[in-house]
Amino acid sequence: MKRCVVWLLSLLILGPLLLTLLYRYVPVPVTPLMVIRLFEGESLSKDWQPSSRLSSHLKMAVIASEDNKFCRHRGFDWDAFNDVFNEFQDEGRLRGGSTITMQTAKNLYLWPGRSLTRKALEAIYTPMLELILPKDRIMTLYLNIAEFGPGIYGAEAAARAYFNTSAANLSRHQAALLAAVLPNPRQFNAGRPSAYVQRRATTIGYRINQLGPLVDCVEK
Repeated sequence: MKRCVVWLLSLLILGPLLLTLLYRYVPVPVTPLMVIRLFEGESLSKDWQPSSRLSSHLKMAVIASEDNKFCRHRGFDWDAFNDVFNEFQDEGRLRGGSTITMQTAKNLYLWPGRSLTRKALEAIYTPMLELILPKDRIMTLYLNIAEFGPGIYGAEAAARAYFNTSAANLSRHQAALLAAVLPNPRQFNAGRPSAYVQRRATTIGYRINQLGPLVDCVEK
């Protein structure tokens, strides 16, 4: 039993630690979610791009949409957690409060779902990423492995599928549309945006104008 526990801890802690050190320099070949979707019968479209080939519009859009304090926190945005908790107390409705780093940790190493085990591992992996990786590398990982639609992973595949362009040449509005669907990419479509997605993209565009130095940690 003790040996099994040691092996399990090695798998769950040392494995991601070594992979994170590796991913500081090399592209991510595949993630657990991609494998799960493949077994479910979906296709897999992805095309890794370095930070310099990812539109600055998209980087600013996801910060404006997902995590305004990405460049300032160390993995956890405690103010956002407090807002979520207060909203839950007032309205009885629980929404997500994940930072970009938390979402990257989940996408890299974990499976879909909301189990306590998955959340606990996410809480371990998040500071691991922040300690090992520069902020711009975390953003690069996130934009290359995020699910943008069924079988579509990463900004390059999404830009090609929805707008027939590259991730480097995304316009500001196209970038805002991609950021707008990230909370639920299996329901929303950036290429055929609903009225809700259009409104959300417009809001993201306004927020980008207010970011100022809050995006100074990512490569323009």
